[in-house]
Amino acid sequence: MKTSADPARDYLSAVEREASALPADRRRELLADLAEHIEVTRAERPHVTIGEVLSELGDPRAIAATALAEAGDGVVGAPARGGADARVRRGKVHPLVPLLMLTVPFLVASVFPHVPAAGFCSTLFRVIGAVLLCTSVHWSTVQKTTGVLLTAVLPTLAISVWIWSSAVPSGDTPANLANLATLALLAGTAAWLWRGRRA
Repeated sequence: MKTSADPARDYLSAVEREASALPADRRRELLADLAEHIEVTRAERPHVTIGEVLSELGDPRAIAATALAEAGDGVVGAPARGGADARVRRGKVHPLVPLLMLTVPFLVASVFPHVPAAGFCSTLFRVIGAVLLCTSVHWSTVQKTTGVLLTAVLPTLAISVWIWSSAVPSGDTPANLANLATLALLAGTAAWLWRGRRA
């Protein structure tokens, strides 16, 4: 069986085939975005194989289906909701929004630890940030799962253990150090997600 010399070109051809129902300009835009993402990823992470890059992008059918849904709920020629200016599409929240919602509220709650509203708002915004991260089109499933585990689940478990455990040292210094470590984890994960985002 003949194997391709250019997997990226084959991948883009598969997306183009699957997205043939898209308007030509939207299809060209989609292919240009994917090609640019492949180039940027390979330049930023030269140790990653082309197969891994394409795997992170996802199945061509899924990408085409998403693009069709965004172009008008899968109906060819159907106008996007709200007219031509409604191209702020479902799932197209700017990638910075969930990352900020997952990190900044924790910082605010750490600065104002004795304000109950700060802790409540921090939790609420971080839950919304996790939901936005999970529904975003900018990351793969593995990136989303890792991001939610490191920015929402793990810190929540650590905070719960800290609050309910009697073995935790008392005083402001240990609490401040724990907050700094958690903030470093959140910021590091947000930076990793930002670098690995799709265009």
